[in-house]
Amino acid sequence: MVTAETAVVLPVLLLVLVCAVAAVTLVGAQLRCVDAAREGARAAARGEADAVVAELAGRIAPDGAVTAVRLAGDRVRVVVSVEVAPLGPVPLRTRVSAEAVAQREPGAGGPP
Repeated sequence: MVTAETAVVLPVLLLVLVCAVAAVTLVGAQLRCVDAAREGARAAARGEADAVVAELAGRIAPDGAVTAVRLAGDRVRVVVSVEVAPLGPVPLRTRVSAEAVAQREPGAGGPP
């Protein structure tokens, strides 16, 4: 009797484990994107060039992340996004992104 119950419960436990691993992978990628966007926004607010901002954000962001820098008046907006495969080789991909906005510092280079 115990064997039959185990046979029924084991697939459910494996599914829960797979979902938990996928969730941890996605949350980790999201947090890295948030950190990268913040770091990029700080650098852009100081007046760093877009290439420098993208390089700084790329150090923190997950592999394959794309960084976009936009100037809007006295604010800078940095968006970091990446496609994540939370289940490894399973062909299921999810896009994760984060955005940070910072006010440009007085005297920062470039157009206001």
